[in-house]
Amino acid sequence: MQEPISWVGARRLLRRLRDIMAAGGSAQARLDQIVRVIAADIVAEVCSIYVMRAGEVLELFATEGLKREAVHRTRLRVGEGLVGDIAAYARPLALADAQHHPKFAFRPETGEEIYHSLVGVPILRDGRVLGVLVVQNRTQRHYTEEEVEILETVAMVLAETLATGELVGASELAPTDGIALLPVRLDGMRINAGIGIGQALLHHRRIAVRRVIAEDPQTELARLETALGELKSALDTMLASADMAHGEHREILETYRMVIGDRGWTRRVREAIQTGLSAEAAVQKVQNDTRARMAQVADPFFRERLGELNELTDRLLLHLGAEDEQPKPAELPDDIVVVARDMGPAELLDYDRAKLRGLVLEEGAPTSHVAIIARALAIPVVGRVRDAFSKIDMLDPLIVDGERGVVFVRPGEDVQQSFSESVRLSAERAASYAAARDLPAVTRDGERVALHLNAGLLIDMPHLHETGADGIGLYRTELPFMMRASFPTVDEQAQIYGRVLDLARGKPVIFRTLDIGGDKGLPYLPDGHEENPAMGWRAIRIGLDRPAMLRQQLRALIRAAAGRPLHIMFPMIAEVAEFDAARAVLKLEYERQVAAGTPPPAELKLGAMLEVPSLVWQLPTLLERVDFVSIGSNDLLQFLFATDRTNPRLADRYDLLSPPVLAMLRRVIADCAARGAAVSLCGEAGSHPLEAMALIGLGLRSLSVSPPAIGPIKMMIRSLAVRPLATYLETLIGLPGHSVRAKLHDYAVDHGIAI
Repeated sequence: MQEPISWVGARRLLRRLRDIMAAGGSAQARLDQIVRVIAADIVAEVCSIYVMRAGEVLELFATEGLKREAVHRTRLRVGEGLVGDIAAYARPLALADAQHHPKFAFRPETGEEIYHSLVGVPILRDGRVLGVLVVQNRTQRHYTEEEVEILETVAMVLAETLATGELVGASELAPTDGIALLPVRLDGMRINAGIGIGQALLHHRRIAVRRVIAEDPQTELARLETALGELKSALDTMLASADMAHGEHREILETYRMVIGDRGWTRRVREAIQTGLSAEAAVQKVQNDTRARMAQVADPFFRERLGELNELTDRLLLHLGAEDEQPKPAELPDDIVVVARDMGPAELLDYDRAKLRGLVLEEGAPTSHVAIIARALAIPVVGRVRDAFSKIDMLDPLIVDGERGVVFVRPGEDVQQSFSESVRLSAERAASYAAARDLPAVTRDGERVALHLNAGLLIDMPHLHETGADGIGLYRTELPFMMRASFPTVDEQAQIYGRVLDLARGKPVIFRTLDIGGDKGLPYLPDGHEENPAMGWRAIRIGLDRPAMLRQQLRALIRAAAGRPLHIMFPMIAEVAEFDAARAVLKLEYERQVAAGTPPPAELKLGAMLEVPSLVWQLPTLLERVDFVSIGSNDLLQFLFATDRTNPRLADRYDLLSPPVLAMLRRVIADCAARGAAVSLCGEAGSHPLEAMALIGLGLRSLSVSPPAIGPIKMMIRSLAVRPLATYLETLIGLPGHSVRAKLHDYAVDHGIAI
């Protein structure tokens, strides 16, 4: 029976590995020497290293004990065999009788049939599996937990060799031994259309640990204690500051403080130091292990805690002298695709728009604010891309196909050529749209359609004049609130709204009052957990329950207008009584401001968002009170069909072009026309030419859309004859099918309508 390796032996092994890694020669030669040393030191007949290749293929790169001809020929998919299972779950596996395990996959070219016991550990870096380290013995050896821990430490050292790019580099996609390694295709959710081509930039702090192996564990333990003390002091200083007296920020810092004092966490770091790692490498090892375990947990609460732990360990690594190697803006390639677990709108705006070609999110939803910002910037976005961080490495070539919700990682030349041609054609279409900027949006039979923009930030305003839009049909006032650490003052709000009106240069702007709550929380307005947040405490409901917030916003809008026209719209109105209550708050604030000497708006027009189906049945009463109605198709369809639009399983479940929706919209448009009230649609549905064609056929003459949609929709309008379409729509509304999309598409093709 083999003698288990000791911690002293482990430190000796790490020193030998360090010397090999520091020596000259090729990376392959060093790897060959490393497996020989590991096998000898831990008394094993076999030591093998499998390296992750493109297409999630694990290739045998070096071995001591298996047949030499198996190197670079034996390949296993992630999840295939014991090696593939270790990589799939990023966890160690120790078996005294490996060949009777249900996952065992026999490869005759390796000659491993004579070896019974096996222990394998993942080679991890930044939570990403780079390969697998495997040890095998002829006898049925029972590996101890200590031996597994030591192999995990060795694997961490190996990760530094695999991460250099010397073993798997630029020739990654070339066929090897006649077997082509395919690129990875990742499926996700369509969030913003378009095609983006560039190199991956991982959106997280990337800490570089330069010194992995240490000679004196006691010195490293002392360094750890010093760094922990410095981090505790830094957090205590932050907690003592005035702006951390209470609230969510304080809770997060107190959580960090508690984790630092967690004996289990610090014990694991100290044990890693005892194996021969430096203090910073030990912290990173525990961080990698935790990332790998938590990646298998679906519960969002625990995944959020993982994010907090990553932030904490990154801070500790910096206190230990590690370097933050996130590329500086000047170091970035000219074409980048940002890959993030999730991100806020302000974080996206930190990137250089001139270099940003796409966005890939592990989380994300079409209605999230980062998605709204991306649409304003015409950036293709694919969300809900599972394990994007573990499958995409920094500066990997990427293609983001926002049309189909697909991401291609390290695409082949044929795929790149195909998408490059699509980008070229898209640029030609964009040029034709720009040339038509000053042409009127008038149908072939003389119907004028007003095209407005949806906006929410000052960066959106230049699009108003670049596209030739008629105005801003929806200005989302909540975005600046979400980017601040505290509620903006009346003066701060008035400055923002005044600047919006200045940039509009006389074109109308419809300001929607705060639509917060649901998925748009404010960090300084805790609202508690809600089972159904989309139908919960949000929008005008918060405004009426917190009238001071609503009054301050209305006061700022009145001051910002300063003698100019002012258009205000209340969101999420479910019944006329809510509109009356909100209008009463506005009336009182208006009278107070005028009495205080504020110049009144040149005109004041008031409207309501039609997002809740109940309001359809009170529409005639509402129309007696409003100047305009704006249909919010995103929420209206969600509530109409009782379908969560953020659920990827239901993303395509409902359709604007279904008979019930068309029938309801026809009624709303007709009621507004009969009473002389302006009606528009500002949901994302109106940003697609086919849907916009149907809406115009129903009688709608005003749309508010995202900036990239103006050109395509204007071209569609100018190729459309409305009257024949309106007649055809009447034949579709009574049909029993799920959608009439295919019929409308065929109609457009048959009549030469540019969709």
